[in-house]
Amino acid sequence: MAGLVRKSFDSAEEIRQFEAGKGKLELVNLDAGAVGRSTFEPGWQWSKHIKPIAGTDSCQAFHTAYFISGRMKVVLDDGEETEYGPGDFGIIPPGHDAWVVGDEPSVVVDWTGFGDYAKR
Repeated sequence: MAGLVRKSFDSAEEIRQFEAGKGKLELVNLDAGAVGRSTFEPGWQWSKHIKPIAGTDSCQAFHTAYFISGRMKVVLDDGEETEYGPGDFGIIPPGHDAWVVGDEPSVVVDWTGFGDYAKR
């Protein structure tokens, strides 16, 4: 059994920039996998700013996410949709588009979907 672990997004082990300067992903690595904090700037949309990196028609990551600030709309490939905001916890399956709603950055912590997210 390992002892205590302390990591900080403020000294992330990896930082990935999104297209057009519309945000970034900060990663810390744990034995159980990567945990990421993403800042999505106003105007960010997956299909515009991550799709060119991912090379898929929609986001294929499974997200287990906590929304710290800002608002984000998520629409599944089948048309189901919801909007997340501060304090929301979300389970988002593969096959979706998403975008920032409003003029405030959306900051999200994800325990499952950011390991390969926006990886060039």
